[in-house]
Amino acid sequence: MTQAKLILVTGATGYVGGRLVPKLLEAGYRVRCLVRDPSRLEGRSWLKRVDVVQGDALNPADLAPAMRGVSVAYYLIHGKQGGRGSAERDLQAARNFAQAAEDEGIEQIIYLGELVDPTANLSPYLRSRHETGFTLRHGKVPVTELRAGMIIGSGSALFEMIRYLTEREPILTCPAWFFSRAQPIAIRDVLAYLVDTLKTPDATGRVIEIGGPSRLTYADMLLGYAKERNLRRWLIRTPFYAPRLSAYWVHMVTPIHWRVVAPLIEGLRAELIVRDETARKLFPHIQPIDFQKATRLALGRIQRDNVETSWSDALVTAQGDVKPYQFSVEEGLFIERRRVILDLSPETVFRSYTGIGGERGWMYMDWSWAIRGWLDKAIGGVGLRRGRRHPDEIHTGEALDFWRVEAVEKNRLMRLRAEMIVPGKAWLQFQSEPLEGEQGKTLFTVTAYFEPHGLPGFLYWYAMWPFHKFIFDGLARMLASRARVLGHAY
Repeated sequence: MTQAKLILVTGATGYVGGRLVPKLLEAGYRVRCLVRDPSRLEGRSWLKRVDVVQGDALNPADLAPAMRGVSVAYYLIHGKQGGRGSAERDLQAARNFAQAAEDEGIEQIIYLGELVDPTANLSPYLRSRHETGFTLRHGKVPVTELRAGMIIGSGSALFEMIRYLTEREPILTCPAWFFSRAQPIAIRDVLAYLVDTLKTPDATGRVIEIGGPSRLTYADMLLGYAKERNLRRWLIRTPFYAPRLSAYWVHMVTPIHWRVVAPLIEGLRAELIVRDETARKLFPHIQPIDFQKATRLALGRIQRDNVETSWSDALVTAQGDVKPYQFSVEEGLFIERRRVILDLSPETVFRSYTGIGGERGWMYMDWSWAIRGWLDKAIGGVGLRRGRRHPDEIHTGEALDFWRVEAVEKNRLMRLRAEMIVPGKAWLQFQSEPLEGEQGKTLFTVTAYFEPHGLPGFLYWYAMWPFHKFIFDGLARMLASRARVLGHAY
């Protein structure tokens, strides 16, 4: 029976894995997730319904406990950075996984690979994805490899690239890769194939190519998105391929880092189209939707703030004896604290500071945050444009502009770790704690931490310190004001 099957999902913190888990639960399966950092699953609505095992596929000892009692395992692990080192790690992880699956008696491995033409001159990224599938199939456990091309959905890297380029660039100078054909597929159809493979015995041990009904160039997709948004866009074709230059250009115009973009662009050297109709024969009930409908659905989710996972889904005025500002150096860390006492509950204050960033902005001197983000982009950093997945909900491990959410403790704390390029390590932490001995009052604390690296780190800190007075004071003040507004609203 379906209910008796225990399914292992790797990559549950990623874009596809994070959406696959609830689909499996809806279908009645028991689910176990293997993740390197369980805290990154915090806040997921389905977390209490799954078994979570901490481990890394690069460490064989971690795999046996995760696979014990499992019937089928999904392999959704791969590196995004490209390069020889990343490819070697991917292959080692696949070898470890295949061996552990054999040792634990797993019935089947389901691998989501890339739609490739193995006879073409593949980019290093696509070659690695192709070889990962081969490595898994080389073991004794039957493997079903679903090969998908470009995935279209709210929050997917490709869709976000299309969205930002089209929204921000009325005239686009298009390199040659804009005109390579591909067969984009909606995320909902990818998930349908992944789930239905479990109940399709004839799919076991086969390589199955999946794609949408239309063969389009990247240029066609941009124009299709523009049509959906009633935008007029003009494309100027050039004969140059220029993948690295294109990656840097996309990096500057969109929220997506060039290291994520580069493998996608390099992959467009070859045509990513379905050449085998096995999927149609094995899954006749799945009728993939076309690009326009997939775009319409993705835009609908974004407009409703209902994005499940993202590509980018790996630390004032006061009263009494509470000092409004305090600076200290502790264990090599520069620490600035700002405190405000509010006649509000910790829950209300928590809602205030966990809603910053993205479209809402940083509440005070937004132009200065924008300049800092642009400078970061210019030197190869992530910049400010990644935004946030949802305007109010926040999960550990998510991107928030040029920060990464390192910790979230409901109604008490949010800690952000800087991912902009700085000569050291930086964190920004927000806390809301009941004020001892004062019912109905909350101590709201904003703390900036900086661990400098060498002389450049010290110089950077002291250069930025004068600006902190205005920016962080204003941030704390505006978040306190927002908390008061939220307090009156509820």
